[in-house]
Amino acid sequence: MTDAAVVGTGPNGLAAAVTLARAGLRVSLHEKADTVGGGLRTTALFDSEIRHDMCSAVHPMAAASAFFRRFDLPARGVQLLQPEVPYAHPLPGGRATAAWRSIAHTAEHLGVDGPRWERLMQPLVSRSTAVVDLVLASQRALPREPVTPLVLASRVLAHATRRSPFTTPEARALLAGVAAHAVGKLPSLASAVVALLLAHTAHSTGWPLPEGGSDRIAEAMVADITSHGGTVHTGHHVRDLAELGTVPLVLLDVGPKEFLALAGERLPARYRRALGRYRYGPGAAKADFLVSSPIPWANPLVGQAGTVHLGGTRADIIRQETATAAGERVPDPFMLVVDPAVTDPSRAAAGKRPVWAYAHVPHGDTRDPVRLIRERIEAYAPGFTDTVIAAQGRSAARFEEYNPNYVGGDIAAGALSLRQSLARPTFRWDSYSTPLPGVYLCSAATPPGPSVHGMCGHLAALSALRRHHGIRTAPDLSPQPGRAQG
Repeated sequence: MTDAAVVGTGPNGLAAAVTLARAGLRVSLHEKADTVGGGLRTTALFDSEIRHDMCSAVHPMAAASAFFRRFDLPARGVQLLQPEVPYAHPLPGGRATAAWRSIAHTAEHLGVDGPRWERLMQPLVSRSTAVVDLVLASQRALPREPVTPLVLASRVLAHATRRSPFTTPEARALLAGVAAHAVGKLPSLASAVVALLLAHTAHSTGWPLPEGGSDRIAEAMVADITSHGGTVHTGHHVRDLAELGTVPLVLLDVGPKEFLALAGERLPARYRRALGRYRYGPGAAKADFLVSSPIPWANPLVGQAGTVHLGGTRADIIRQETATAAGERVPDPFMLVVDPAVTDPSRAAAGKRPVWAYAHVPHGDTRDPVRLIRERIEAYAPGFTDTVIAAQGRSAARFEEYNPNYVGGDIAAGALSLRQSLARPTFRWDSYSTPLPGVYLCSAATPPGPSVHGMCGHLAALSALRRHHGIRTAPDLSPQPGRAQG
């Protein structure tokens, strides 16, 4: 007999299953694809020795979120490798700027804006756990103490306008590149929150890459689920909730569009209309390259970074992201580039290594991104094209084929607007519950939203445990029973 079923095995579905299984429930997982993981999949594309991350490659929140702090990936054999330069940003004319793990080193590199960077980041870094927990909370959670919200809010307001507190192009571009992770119109309150969350973690818990690939995270979660009695069914496309039978508890790692398809007329008309108003954001188009050597960046500093932002100046990034959010194709879209072997040498073999890259494009864009991304990298790394052995692209439109939650290529599973930060996916006191008894949503379309942090699934599972089993204390998630929780 099954106590709970989880549909979808992305990081949130897995986190929900871990939480439920640790609470003593018999859990079954159902995955449409042949492998679990969603955004955590890693596979060989061109060469059996070289594995490519199919969605996420770098994982700041897997080192920082409350779920993963308690789950303790390193204790389970998942090594989170930290680049000394978490991210870099090349600029026109061969210049470049970067963020080091050390705030002081970063400030020294930023010259006259160095003291401003320190004043911005140090108070966040000194209370990093509280900042992360505040941002990655449910919509209705109250702050544990008043100082952290005030510290964060004052900085968000200062960086949510077109007027930057920084004076140099380097500092302005450095933070704007991080803000662009919000994938939407810039600047905005949502992008300022994303920028400060991610930028400060570069100086605290870091921007790590899991040794061997992102699927190592999913493997550790599945191992914990099965060791606590859970079962995993891959290649099982659940098309209707009725297929799950009389399971008393169902958690869905799906977005509003998929939930409407699964539940159909069972949902009240008013709730269906509310889900139908849910807005999806711009898309991501991805290219994977098999290359013969490290990316030949014109500025050697860029080659030290775990993540590279390609966007030019702050003004360029604002133009690119705002136009893309409005549905316009720009010739120079914002991009993220990762050469995993810079941080994890095990990802390379003799004369072969992977390169991972995203371009931000309009929702549903159908262009194959390989040429666009290759030429954009070439502009900052002359000779890159000559290193390419093989390449494969996935347009924004095709991303939904890979993962139905990525509607139109929206890997954030919903626009990060102010409204949808307060009502994700709809206005309900409990954002994870639905009008259907025992059915909960636990995808990135619920609070706190996108990224590999597991908190949507964890919080949805805790809500279900409270309502259906009277369990009000979060179960122990650590590898060793009884271990103190962080």
